[in-house]
Amino acid sequence: MPHPDDERTAVRPIKKLVEDDFLSRPGVVGVDLGEKTTGGHRTGRLAIVVFVRRKGPAAQFAIPPDVLGVPTDVVEDSFSPHHTIASPEGVGGAERHDQMRGGIGIGPSRAIRFVPPDVAEADDYVVAGTLGALVTPRRRRLVMGLTAFHVACVDDAWAVGDPMVHPSRVDGGHPVHDRVGALARAALSSRVDAAAIMLTTPRHRAEVVGLGPVLGHAAAAVGQRVRKRGRTTAVTEGVVASTDAAITLDFGVGLGVRTLHDQIRIETPRFADHGDSGAVLLDDANRVVGLYLGGSRCRGFANPIAPVLDQLDVDLLTPGARGTPTPARGA
Repeated sequence: MPHPDDERTAVRPIKKLVEDDFLSRPGVVGVDLGEKTTGGHRTGRLAIVVFVRRKGPAAQFAIPPDVLGVPTDVVEDSFSPHHTIASPEGVGGAERHDQMRGGIGIGPSRAIRFVPPDVAEADDYVVAGTLGALVTPRRRRLVMGLTAFHVACVDDAWAVGDPMVHPSRVDGGHPVHDRVGALARAALSSRVDAAAIMLTTPRHRAEVVGLGPVLGHAAAAVGQRVRKRGRTTAVTEGVVASTDAAITLDFGVGLGVRTLHDQIRIETPRFADHGDSGAVLLDDANRVVGLYLGGSRCRGFANPIAPVLDQLDVDLLTPGARGTPTPARGA
């Protein structure tokens, strides 16, 4: 059961006080607010939840039983970015869409060099994720596609102008003939993992496959139902458990471990999986509340949408927008 907003407001500064300290400890991968459980039973008490790769006694991580009267709860889990990679020789077929819409697969045209421990064997790999929604740059009437930074950029060798393809090369897309746009903007910060692709095709619709038109954006709220459509798990729904999550993710290949704060947490088994990064979360009014980036089998995390739009300097494209943005010139 969601805790009242005023209770979260009171506890939030205490959690913020210890957040960075807890995250700096070996084995700790996340800090959030949530209901404390004891012996598998809910207690009804709001706690500072500390996620660890392998659970043991709280003392193992030097986590105190409470912080200024707020209980702590140590939970075992491990999180990863949810793009997917494959050897170019191992690509397969996937759905192909005639129009660029939210919820479809996308990925860079270029192959990226991965080495252990990110992969079993050093080789060139191709990457796939999800095109979440359509956006338009502020002050310009052009059409872009929104996705995650680690889907479009992948490593530290990315550059504006990198070609993007649909279907992704993981899904059998051709690196030249299936180009639909080019990387235009990207942000990897303390709250945002996002990128915008300038589309070069006139075939696009401001909607998410299977979920309908995008009707604006809003802030996520604890307890609300959200839905997403991703390349891998298609349409799923879950419930927002928190908007206060701080997690560490290893982006590998030159980017390393990064910490993202004030993230949306969805507590639903297999809400998403590898290949779904970049999908948008929609509320019941079909407003975008978040941009999915990763998690585990039990939990998913997403950027709040407002800082995503601000850091990319874009607005969501909706069917009712005045005028009709046009794709960029090019192939």
